[in-house]
Amino acid sequence: MVLILNTHHPTTNTQQFINTQHSTPITQHLTPNNPMNEKIEVFGARVHNLKNVDIIIPRNSLTVFTGLSGSGKSSLAFDTIFAEGQRRYIETFSAYARNFLGNMERPDVDKITGLSPVISIEQKTTNKNPRSTVGTTTEIYDYLRLLFARAGEAYSYMSGEKMVKYTEEKVVDMIMSDYQDRKIYILSPLVRNRKGHYRELFEQMRRKGYLYIRVDGEIQELTRGMKVDRYKNHNIEVVIDKMKLGGTENNTLRERLAKTVSTAMKQGEGLIMILDNERDEAKYFSKRLMDPVTGIAYKDPAPNIFSFNSPEEPVHGVKVWV
Repeated sequence: MVLILNTHHPTTNTQQFINTQHSTPITQHLTPNNPMNEKIEVFGARVHNLKNVDIIIPRNSLTVFTGLSGSGKSSLAFDTIFAEGQRRYIETFSAYARNFLGNMERPDVDKITGLSPVISIEQKTTNKNPRSTVGTTTEIYDYLRLLFARAGEAYSYMSGEKMVKYTEEKVVDMIMSDYQDRKIYILSPLVRNRKGHYRELFEQMRRKGYLYIRVDGEIQELTRGMKVDRYKNHNIEVVIDKMKLGGTENNTLRERLAKTVSTAMKQGEGLIMILDNERDEAKYFSKRLMDPVTGIAYKDPAPNIFSFNSPEEPVHGVKVWV
């Protein structure tokens, strides 16, 4: 924090307080290579009980006005700096718009430089919501949620990789390109690291006609009454199809792969797994936002998921950058 006051009347309460306790040399912070050279300068502020106050406020920092009651803190912050910033902002409007807003008087000050559009938030005791913030009070929070949802890029918290999503045609092209002359399994993830015996799930998959299922990394035949240890976490994927891919020009094989991918996407709710039989390596593809390394997938970001009181489950573990 940097707060400098120079005045022709050193007997004011504010000046005496700052001179004796919180004065900081401006040269300590405003060096030639310091980005804080950008500053707001107020010269000759005379609003209310201010007596020709000069002040330098660095930008991109937190500056606090302190002093006794009635010493001029609000006069300087609200009635001088904020009032002038608001007046300049209103002047950028068209003459037609200014007719509805009325004229704003210029505060009693000689000069203010480095001032941009400002926001003023006055302390209130009526709102006792502990989640009330500067963003919610000014309604900027609503625009920030929209910005992060529409312009943000999501990154996985597990691998640090940028999350991606593909169309079914793109998935088919990537599989044909990456797994030429290899035997692969196409699977749909059903359970991700959850406890349960899953007897009903296995029976449901068996009745749908699937023959094999992958449980905790091991492909097994689906049998009647099959279940797993209910007290351990499991990863379960159903085998949709297995095939050996040839050249990219094999239209019959491509059509079969496209149908398989479409079925796997529906069964896996937009997420599929490709298992290389020779290398025993798994790779994930998704129509939703997905971590290409771990396979974690989420819905596309929406403004409501960035709300603290959203009824939907929050997107845990996703870093969103704008």
